[in-house]
Amino acid sequence: MRTFVHLLLFVCAVAIAVGAFGPLIGTIDARDVRLDDLRNGFAADRTLEQIGGTSASLTSSLAIVVLVIAAIVLLAALFGSKALGWLGVLAGLAVLGVLAWRLDERFDDQLRNDYRNLLDGAWGLYLLGGGVLIALVSLLIPRERA
Repeated sequence: MRTFVHLLLFVCAVAIAVGAFGPLIGTIDARDVRLDDLRNGFAADRTLEQIGGTSASLTSSLAIVVLVIAAIVLLAALFGSKALGWLGVLAGLAVLGVLAWRLDERFDDQLRNDYRNLLDGAWGLYLLGGGVLIALVSLLIPRERA
């Protein structure tokens, strides 16, 4: 890999790791979303405020998955492994996709009507999504010639 690709992947890993502790949507952090919520869907009787108000343990929340993704991208930056980089990017895209699918499945009307207020100040989502997208673009850069 080229040197600036290593640096970009390192910056992306830091951005993804910091994004794990920021708000994803509205008042919901990655620590508030349990892995059971992603697997089974959000409970029908809970609102976005209730989900944002209850914090799950770190080991059973989305934050640990995001931190593992950041670690994979960091290892790809340190060792120059495109395979690890692609693994981290694909896992990040999968996490973003499943989170968007589950949120849309349960809160679609609220997200459509109030999306500006919900996405205002969602810097955790911006760091997570931006880090994954920039890592994706940087992995598409060809290797330098020998």
